[in-house]
Amino acid sequence: MNVLASGGSVAGALTFWALAIAAYFVPVIVAWARHVPNRGSVTVINVFLGWTLIGWVVALAMACRTRPQEPVTR
Repeated sequence: MNVLASGGSVAGALTFWALAIAAYFVPVIVAWARHVPNRGSVTVINVFLGWTLIGWVVALAMACRTRPQEPVTR
């Protein structure tokens, strides 16, 4: 059976892969949205080690950790 003849399978596959890629880069998105100081490290760890579940969790933990307080200047 032709994949294009089944109608929704191409759209479903594209949706699946788009969601999978977005889920893979959640630590990078969180790090950049929170402006953490080590977002470059989070990006590198996620890109190279994110395929292992441990690397992905480490990158997410680095992205979610508390940021140091900015000194108040007057």
